[in-house]
Formats: sequence, structure tokens, C-alpha cells
Amino acid sequence: MFERFTKDAREVVKGAFVHCERSGEETVGAEHLLLALLDRDGSRASFALAALGLGERKASVRQALDEARRRGGLSRADSDALAGLGIDVSEIVARVEEVHGVGAMSGDPEDRRRPGRRPGFGRGARTVLERSLRVAVGHRDRHIGDEHLLLALTVLPGVVGEVLADHGVTHASVTRVLYGAGEAQVG
Repeated sequence: MFERFTKDAREVVKGAFVHCERSGEETVGAEHLLLALLDRDGSRASFALAALGLGERKASVRQALDEARRRGGLSRADSDALAGLGIDVSEIVARVEEVHGVGAMSGDPEDRRRPGRRPGFGRGARTVLERSLRVAVGHRDRHIGDEHLLLALTVLPGVVGEVLADHGVTHASVTRVLYGAGEAQVG
């Protein structure tokens, strides 16, 4: 599948591995792909993100991802669903961090990574890669670019899609910037 990726898309995947290794996690997740996209300049995805005003707010996206990691990877929707059952995620996080330190629910990178083992793709990242192919085909693009990865991230349920939407980066807004109005919606 990677033979259909543009140079920019390949660089995003490589960057995702760097972010994953830096965090000490065993698998590349959708959040690592997003972080790698935020690192890019001069590509179609970076153009779209800048056009949507995210260029100046990259730190805010990183902070939102860090907060979600601190909550054990739970999205707001997950937290709201648990609240409906009488479970206060904020209170649980506060208690765990009181005993074990800030960030304890995100786990200790030292405990997650097996020495000498390269990370693989997690379910979220695999879903994004598969959807990016569908997005490219839906737009009749021959190759998968970093813009297709971005579009796939916008429709991903969970933390990454939520963080992007909170920052005004939705499938519709990215499609409008990249392809103009009236293009087919693929997701």
C-alpha cells in the first residue's frame, strides 16, 4: 500500500513512528499521525491546516492530546457516557495522580516498550491508513497524500477526531479547502 503514498504521506508515517518512539509506546496510533502532520510544512495537509487557522494553534492541539492521554485516552464522549453511569473521570484521574503522580493514567513509557522492538501500527493508525486510501479513491486521486491522511483523521471517532473538530478542522472544512464545494464526501 505504501507504494501509492506520496513523499509527503510517507514522511508523515515516518514522523508518526518518531512520535511513537519518543512517547515510549508500542504501537503507532492515530494521535502520532496527527502529531506528524502538525510537524509538516509545504504540503497539501499543512496548507489546509493553515487555511483553517490551525497553524498558530498547533500547541493547543498537542495540549488537548496530552490531556486525553492523561485521562487514559478517553474522549469527552467516553467521559460523558461514564458520567451518565455516575462515574466521574476527572475525580478518578485526580485520585490516581494524587497517589501515583501526574500522568499516571497514561502509563509509564518505560513499562510499555519492550527493549529492541520497533513499534507497529495500532488499530487507530491502521484505520486511518485504510480510510486514506478510500478518500483518495473517492476523490479520484491516483496517489495517497498527506491530505488524505488528514481527511481520514477527521472522521475517526474518538480523541483525535474530537480534538480536530474542537479546533475547527472537520471533514467538511478540509474538503472545502482542498477540493472546493460540491465534491463527494468519503469517509
